[in-house]
Amino acid sequence: MNVTADSFSDGGRFLDANRAIEHGLKLRDDGADFVDVGGESTRPGAEPVSVDEELRRVMPVIEALVARGAAVSVDTSKPEVMRAAIEAGCAMVNDVNGFRTGGAIEAVAGANDVDLVVMHMKGTPATMQQDPQYDDVVTEVSAFLLARARALEAAGVQRQRIILDPGFGFGKSVEHNRQLVRALPRLAELGYRVLAGLSRKRMLGEFTGRPVGERMAASVAAALIAVQNGASLVRVHDVRETIDAINVWLALR
Repeated sequence: MNVTADSFSDGGRFLDANRAIEHGLKLRDDGADFVDVGGESTRPGAEPVSVDEELRRVMPVIEALVARGAAVSVDTSKPEVMRAAIEAGCAMVNDVNGFRTGGAIEAVAGANDVDLVVMHMKGTPATMQQDPQYDDVVTEVSAFLLARARALEAAGVQRQRIILDPGFGFGKSVEHNRQLVRALPRLAELGYRVLAGLSRKRMLGEFTGRPVGERMAASVAAALIAVQNGASLVRVHDVRETIDAINVWLALR
């Protein structure tokens, strides 16, 4: 859930804190294990926002959701936002920058009950989709994620807190994304939980010809394939439908 004006899927829908809180509670009631709250768009071409603005957007929502019993994940790369969210009771920190910002590791290392999502991104949101190139995308993404996980562990973070996210669509072409989906078993073999975020992304539009608002079926299919390939968590917009698909697969496999 993006408390932003310009996110690719729900930008502008939840800038009002009360609407965001209502939607977050719905996601929880639909079965989400975590409600992921972000205050800075990371869509291709997005511009950064200030620390103060990001805090203004997300903290009322995080505090209200935690007070009502929701497990909240904060989507941020800013150490100041990480600290504030953790102090408010956040259960997960999801960093698209892989905890590379100065002070980020220090902000989260001592929070022993908070999970950490380490994501790979090539470039920045403003530049990442300008002709991304790799010699071997799977090898390079795997090496980056393993290095960041080891940096966290060197700072005292327990391995079980660390979750790896290959960053679908973050500095990757459609073919790069396809290769990474197929390589999820290899990422899982690194010994950490793996998160896959494919919901409503442009790749699915390329495959189906559907606009963002009509990609539910494609998103559910992509999430199910990710789980089949070893993802422990999937970051989705359509929670109830995704859970139903996974439960049917679990019952019939």
